Amino acid sequence: MTSHPQRIAVVGGGPGGLYTAALLKRLTPDRQVTLWERNTPDNTFGFGVVLSDETLGGIEHADPEVYAALQRDFVRWDDIDIVHRGVRHTSGGHGFAALGRRRLLRILHERCRSLGVELRFRAEAPDPARLARTYDLVVAADGVHSTTREAFADVFRPRITAHRCRYVWLAADFAFDAFRFEIAETEHGVMQLHGYPYAADASTVIVEMREEVWRAAGFDETQEGESVERCAKIFADALGGRPLKSNNSAWTTFRTVVNERWSHGNVVLLGDAAHTAHFSIGSGTKLAVEDALALAACLREHPSLEGALTAYETERRPVVASTQRAARASLEWFENLDLYLGQPPRQFAFNLLTRSRRVTHDNLRLRDTRFTEAVEREFGCPPGTPPMFTPFRLRGLTLRNRVVVSPMDMYSAVDGVPGDFHLVHLGARALGGAGLVMTEMVCVSPEGRITPGCAGLYTGRQAEAWRRITGFVHAQAPGTAIGVQLGHSGRKGSTKLMWEGMDEPLDDGNWPLVAASPLPYRPGGQVPRELSRAQLTDMREQFTAAAVRAARAGFDLLELHCAHGYLLSGFLSPLTNHRTDAYGGSPEKRLRFPLEVFDAVREAWPGDRPMTVRISATDWAEGGITAEDAVTIARAFAAHGADAIDVSTGQVVADERPEFGRSYQTPFADRVRHEAGVPVIAVGAISSWDDVNSLILAGRTDLCALARPHLYDPHWTLHAAAEQGYEGPGVVWPDPYRAGSRRPRTGRTDAPKPRLALGE
Repeated sequence: MTSHPQRIAVVGGGPGGLYTAALLKRLTPDRQVTLWERNTPDNTFGFGVVLSDETLGGIEHADPEVYAALQRDFVRWDDIDIVHRGVRHTSGGHGFAALGRRRLLRILHERCRSLGVELRFRAEAPDPARLARTYDLVVAADGVHSTTREAFADVFRPRITAHRCRYVWLAADFAFDAFRFEIAETEHGVMQLHGYPYAADASTVIVEMREEVWRAAGFDETQEGESVERCAKIFADALGGRPLKSNNSAWTTFRTVVNERWSHGNVVLLGDAAHTAHFSIGSGTKLAVEDALALAACLREHPSLEGALTAYETERRPVVASTQRAARASLEWFENLDLYLGQPPRQFAFNLLTRSRRVTHDNLRLRDTRFTEAVEREFGCPPGTPPMFTPFRLRGLTLRNRVVVSPMDMYSAVDGVPGDFHLVHLGARALGGAGLVMTEMVCVSPEGRITPGCAGLYTGRQAEAWRRITGFVHAQAPGTAIGVQLGHSGRKGSTKLMWEGMDEPLDDGNWPLVAASPLPYRPGGQVPRELSRAQLTDMREQFTAAAVRAARAGFDLLELHCAHGYLLSGFLSPLTNHRTDAYGGSPEKRLRFPLEVFDAVREAWPGDRPMTVRISATDWAEGGITAEDAVTIARAFAAHGADAIDVSTGQVVADERPEFGRSYQTPFADRVRHEAGVPVIAVGAISSWDDVNSLILAGRTDLCALARPHLYDPHWTLHAAAEQGYEGPGVVWPDPYRAGSRRPRTGRTDAPKPRLALGE
């Protein structure tokens, strides 16, 4: 099939469908383009539409006439107001453009008609299968409830997730002077207002709250008019006592739509039919318009329809996935808004502004330096000190900055003894400026190793080797702490080195495995023995003996590894603990053995030295540990004396389905920190110093652990200081390295440029 289809059917008359029709007709005027919309031309959901400058630039390039019409009607503003507990904080420099949704539709209607697109309003589109037979291309832009998508659901394989808040789209007959977020703490619970202008005399107002708050307030039993009046009273301050108006406004629940495929034969999904992103980042219309631009371009550039539709999906899917991750982070922030109500007002505002992780500390500093510096002062940053270089105290240990070199298995020990490789590996990262350097998981017995190359602390020789490393760190990198992570592999042991076959059993020399229950990690793998009561006692003593050796070896901090499916983690998860005795069943019983081990180690570990616990806050698998369970687990360890919880996720079962993305595990740490009331270490795809500053300043974590960045650059923390122009006690260049504290030139390209033209 040609990628220049002549007969095109567009289903859905929203902005995405209309703009697609206009572009395809403009690019090939002799095409027949027909659009079906079941509603009237001016029937629409919501009131205002926000578009970014980036999207507007694409529209300008693709269709200057549409762009010019939009320009005449856009209202623009730069500020965001956050009102919380009677205090308003304003952040500037953000740059928004909006217009009325009906006006946008009218502009697109006019453009489609001028180009010769046939618009059929108040008309149901023919059956999708019939359209596919009678047209060269069918563009399904029929929204979140797409009938086209459902007709071919077996091919598109949609996943639709409903979320925890109710919201309603309303409007006010005046223009806010900023994008406004206002929080109302009512007798029924927390409610929030999202408001922004879309005309000189009109604003969109969205009222949102958790489902249980919505029901407690009685909104589930009120008619539309009464709901509108009550919302106006709740947010009377924001509205200046003015009323709100509706447009068949109904309370609804946001649904995230994800499809495994976006095309089937000559049928392609676009906009909300293909994907949705929460309104709190203002991306729905933006994504649909960008889809239209990409689809039109791919149809023009590729010789076959199949190739064009594949290219369209390949181009758009990563962009959409990134937006959906940001939208999900924003959505969940508002779902859990009550966690942050106790934050200082400016930190609360900063937290809200950076909730999606698209606006960061450095980005916000560029937009509004005064606001960002005020947040830093309130947080306690000395002048000129980025948040990541503020100290943090754990029991008797004060870390000079918030950067942790995360535990990373090196698989390079011989008989459990760390050698020169470990000295250089850990020593280099200690010289690199991090506040805390962690060892890999150090095993408490030969059978507790993951691989033959794993390090241990079950012999005096191993302890002496570790003492050599801690001695180097303390002598050559004063101010840097070094911690040991103690663990036992459980059912994930007796495997090959990572680069020889991760999680694959040894070809020979396997040792027997033990675990909470006799369940192999992978189908066909070695079945571990279920630990007996007597063996549990022996195991606890192995951890205690290793802790004593760790203390004598000079470690400053000890972390108990209760994550990633290793032995203690195996007791915590219901997917790996099927015991029927006192150590299995309820969450309290599954916690029993890990807490017994923690208590024994805490007693053996010096009282002034801190202990942390690493947990998997979700198993990423149905029936496994959830975020709610993680809070319970964290509270239990904190009650027993844990000084901080290192919040990781997953690696408990082989069939997990993680939701990877930038700093994707941070929301779990955030929740543990605020609900369990314990300091946390965030880990997982945190890769930039800007992210570290953002997470620390927003109060989502206390420390940030980074692994791969420290493999790429052992001096990551020193370089982060240099790139931010920071020189202070939070990070110190070793004297022999001080001459390298400025980035070296890269060649002629960064030489000073001569003046070659006269000014006008």
